[in-house]
Amino acid sequence: MEPVVIQALDVSKCYRLGVIGRDALMNDAAAAWQRIRGRSGKPALPDPHGKEQRVGDWFWSLRGVSFDVRQGDVLGILGRNGAGKSTLLKLLSRISVPTSGNIRMRGRVSSLLEVGTGFHPELSGRENIYLNGAILGMRKTEIDRKLDEIIAFSGIEHHLDSPIKRYSSGMKVRLGFSVAAHLDPEILIVDEVLAVGDAEFQKKCLGSMREVADGGRTILFVSHNVVSVQSLCSRVIWLESGLVRREGDTEELVRDYLNTYTHQHSEQSWPDGEGPGTEEIRLVSVRAVSADPSGAFTTEATVRVELEFDNTGIRDADLDVRLQVRTGNDAIAFSSDLSAALPATLWNMGRCKVSCEIPGHLLNSNTYRFHVFTFRQGRVLFKAEDVLSFDVHEGARSGSTFRKMPGAVRPMLTWQR
Repeated sequence: MEPVVIQALDVSKCYRLGVIGRDALMNDAAAAWQRIRGRSGKPALPDPHGKEQRVGDWFWSLRGVSFDVRQGDVLGILGRNGAGKSTLLKLLSRISVPTSGNIRMRGRVSSLLEVGTGFHPELSGRENIYLNGAILGMRKTEIDRKLDEIIAFSGIEHHLDSPIKRYSSGMKVRLGFSVAAHLDPEILIVDEVLAVGDAEFQKKCLGSMREVADGGRTILFVSHNVVSVQSLCSRVIWLESGLVRREGDTEELVRDYLNTYTHQHSEQSWPDGEGPGTEEIRLVSVRAVSADPSGAFTTEATVRVELEFDNTGIRDADLDVRLQVRTGNDAIAFSSDLSAALPATLWNMGRCKVSCEIPGHLLNSNTYRFHVFTFRQGRVLFKAEDVLSFDVHEGARSGSTFRKMPGAVRPMLTWQR
């Protein structure tokens, strides 16, 4: 069995809400003065193991978190916004210290937590590579050997001698990940920051992290993209309200995690003025209707999706609607735009209805979640996530196998012989 390289023992982190900047400095100075006078400089904190995450002005971002990570593990960390994921990574990266508990780590740590972290804005990309390497404890000769690989992977060789302050966020992420992955860390910590990069670079990053893991090094990976977590991670920790809700096998835990916010509903409506949208246009209702006589959603049945809007301010034809369909594990099955199927026409004022049909023999037996996007002047006007969610069940089957067909969809294609 591989040795333990990260051990978190009852780790908690508490913040005082509303105390920033000058007030925080004054509180630290007052605490130091109390210690000089022989009194305790620590404020009285609430119990991190209590029922409430917030007690008065105190907020427990993490509460009693414990886990072990062995050499070569690829550990995914899941949780909704505010669950404590980024706080945990900052503690592991030694950017912050725990309020209580201990973290023990063995090996050189490289982390990529926020766009531009560790970069000096006035220095060039090339100079920042050497600066980051020095921070990680690398010798100049070691960085020299890796320099060409870092530059090639980042794909920003034409801007390498320009100051970092002139880089876009995507360029900073490219350079930051290239440095973090190529300077031979024993432990690599990566936050959701990779979502800033384009799809091609994200694919390169995932491939690079697989190579790092195959080389016996350890990775901690935070992402809201559960497909990436499933493809990369051997084990997952699920954080909720600062607590470890569960820890274990990736496939089972990801499925249960997604099920907590995937509620089955084939119809949804909102009171006047409360639906997703803007002051100009709002979603009033969404529903999915199956053509199956029983009303069930099956792999054979056509599904009609009907959307109703309340339009109070858009009088032109510059409004597009997109339906995005995702599987239960959050992979995009397909998207469809209104503008791709119909010519642009003026939108009527008041209640407006649009609909589309998903043909039979397209959806697989799976859970599907529907998002609605609206676009105006080429930009997203608003989006409404998970407006519909339902299971599609197996219809009549023929052929040599009756096992579940793989894939997000299963179209009935035309064959010839």
